[in-house]
Amino acid sequence: MNTPNKGNNVVIGDNVTFGENVSIGHNVIIYDGTSIGDNVLIQDNAVIGKQPSRAKNSILPDVKKLPPAKIGSGCTIGTSSIIYANADLADDVFVADLATIRERVTIGEKTIVGRGVAVENDCKVGTKCKLETNCYITAYSELGDYVFVAPGVVTTNDNYMARSAERYDKFKGITIKDGGRIGANTTTLPGIVIEEDGAVGAGSIVTKDVKKEELVVGTPAKAIRKVPENQLLRNQ
Repeated sequence: MNTPNKGNNVVIGDNVTFGENVSIGHNVIIYDGTSIGDNVLIQDNAVIGKQPSRAKNSILPDVKKLPPAKIGSGCTIGTSSIIYANADLADDVFVADLATIRERVTIGEKTIVGRGVAVENDCKVGTKCKLETNCYITAYSELGDYVFVAPGVVTTNDNYMARSAERYDKFKGITIKDGGRIGANTTTLPGIVIEEDGAVGAGSIVTKDVKKEELVVGTPAKAIRKVPENQLLRNQ
């Protein structure tokens, strides 16, 4: 096993594997079995491979132990960020300070997870996405490639707002297909689908699906025009 360059008060569990040229800051915890690729920077106070805790009244399944986390080559894990067990980060993912990436989440190559972003359990995020400061990606969401989520965006997955057992098999997060974009401080209702290159203006509340290459704005969000040709993903 390669030996990382590490700071003070670092705790490394059993069977953790490191690639070449890994640098670890102070007060970092890396849990058992975590796999870390080459040229990875882990900054102070980060926690990697944490097993989730389950509240007594949680609707999540009671899983005794999840598989270890995987961190690809070229990743940066920011100060005080938390990467849970069974998270899988591809190569060159950038995780900024104070971000949280939960269990059973996959993050594609070269995606940026901004400061304070929360990606909840059971999400899939594609390649070269940008999740900006303090946005919230709710559980059971799927984001394609080249997706942009602006600061302060809130996504939701529960139409019953935590009441009645009827909701248990109906949780559904957001689906944003390749090139979809959401403006700052937008809120999306559960199960919304934003088709390829769909765009949502800042401050909107999205109550209906957004069609391919359509721009929607307002409360509730309504289509106002097509996305300009020079803004479409295929023309970049």
